[in-house]
Amino acid sequence: IAAPNCFDIEKRLIEALDMPVMHDDQHGTAIVVLAGLMNAAKVVGKELSALNVVIIGAGAAGAATAKLLVLAGISDVIVVDSKGILAKNRTDLTGVKAELLQSTNPRNVEGVLEDALVGADAVIGLSGAGRLKKESVELMAKGAIVFALANPTPEIMPEEAREAGAMVIATGRS
Repeated sequence: IAAPNCFDIEKRLIEALDMPVMHDDQHGTAIVVLAGLMNAAKVVGKELSALNVVIIGAGAAGAATAKLLVLAGISDVIVVDSKGILAKNRTDLTGVKAELLQSTNPRNVEGVLEDALVGADAVIGLSGAGRLKKESVELMAKGAIVFALANPTPEIMPEEAREAGAMVIATGRS
């Protein structure tokens, strides 16, 4: 069930049922991303909690992933949707996006994806094919982590990410 309907349905189920509720697009993706990011941080020699992470996509998977990363101790998480960075200057944020802003973007970075990527340690693509360009990855910190998870075609192809300097690359391709 796609966002934003999945958030309302999940909330109603949690209230109605006396058992855990899990939406694989949200929670399953978030858990796998956190596990991968924990390992990627070790590979690049950085502490998980010190990572500066950008998430492309504020739908079900992006929102759940952002929430879990913050709960895991990553304090610098920036979420980007199709209109730009979720930031305090955005007047169009409601629901889950407004809620996300309460725990993400502590530096209040404004603008577009490329503004968020400057100096970022990791980018997690949970959006759509081609959303990430080689030049954008080049803006990231040395030893960049690129998880391009759109399926079947990732935000950036692995070869391009590697050419741009990414040290750890993952895709959601079969």
